[in-house]
Amino acid sequence: MAFDLSKKLVIGVSTRALFDLSYENSIFETEGVEAYRDYQRAHEKEPLKPGPGFALIRSFLSLNELSERKDVVEVIIMSRNSSDTALRVFHSIDHYGLKIARAVLAGGAPIAPYLSAFHTDLFLSAHEDDVQAAIDSGIAAGVIRTDGRVDYDREEQGHKIRIAFDGDAVLFTDESERIYQEKGLTAFEQNEVQKADLPLQEGPFAKFLQAIAQIQDAFEGKEAPIRTALVTARCAPAHERAIKTLRSWGVRVDEAFFLGGVSKKEILKAFGADIFFDDQSIYTEAAAEVVFAARVPYKSTA
Repeated sequence: MAFDLSKKLVIGVSTRALFDLSYENSIFETEGVEAYRDYQRAHEKEPLKPGPGFALIRSFLSLNELSERKDVVEVIIMSRNSSDTALRVFHSIDHYGLKIARAVLAGGAPIAPYLSAFHTDLFLSAHEDDVQAAIDSGIAAGVIRTDGRVDYDREEQGHKIRIAFDGDAVLFTDESERIYQEKGLTAFEQNEVQKADLPLQEGPFAKFLQAIAQIQDAFEGKEAPIRTALVTARCAPAHERAIKTLRSWGVRVDEAFFLGGVSKKEILKAFGADIFFDDQSIYTEAAAEVVFAARVPYKSTA
């Protein structure tokens, strides 16, 4: 019988998201693939340092020990590396005791065609084209920032996974944000008041939030090890439509911050986000100073 991924939370993570490959990537970009391959072979037994998504992935894998099902999360390496150059990655996975057994090693080819085949719920990568293709395919994905200032190997006893989402163009579509960008704040607020009872359409991360909510519900009677937050520039009177949209989906967020111009960075730091998803670089750049952040591209057809 084939291994069934359809009932798991499947997270695809690139090698640069999981490990610090900044130096190795600079060799690839300046000297080419052969020099990169030679370097990786020469350092094959040398464990890579944790990368920006390391702590998050380790925390997600720990859910398998906390859940009665024992197999709620599956993490898959999804990389443009070849099997030859990726051997160091597997040695590093073993070194840190990460329970990651499966991989897509595309040898320079695009990753996107394989995401649906693995029932991927979330894809994290530093490769813009792969993330864009994932978003265009309807899969939650983020371009991770590799220039953050947080401790990539942090580990706290009893730590909950804290996931923060922007609203428009992330959990919701960008339909309302377009009004704001094209016509300004007053037109945006008028639109949201008029449509307060009309749910926003699902954005690229709606299904991922719903999958997280199902995991939270599975810890019925216990304190769930995941906590979510909506961190949005919306404020009253535009807050109501966002709240009613989530209600119409049958999901909740544990915390919500309607900021109306207040810095997201300080709120994310106070929340202790393990990852923050936003569609605008200005916010992910600032957030990366205090938390792991990923930018969510707009659909190509948008």
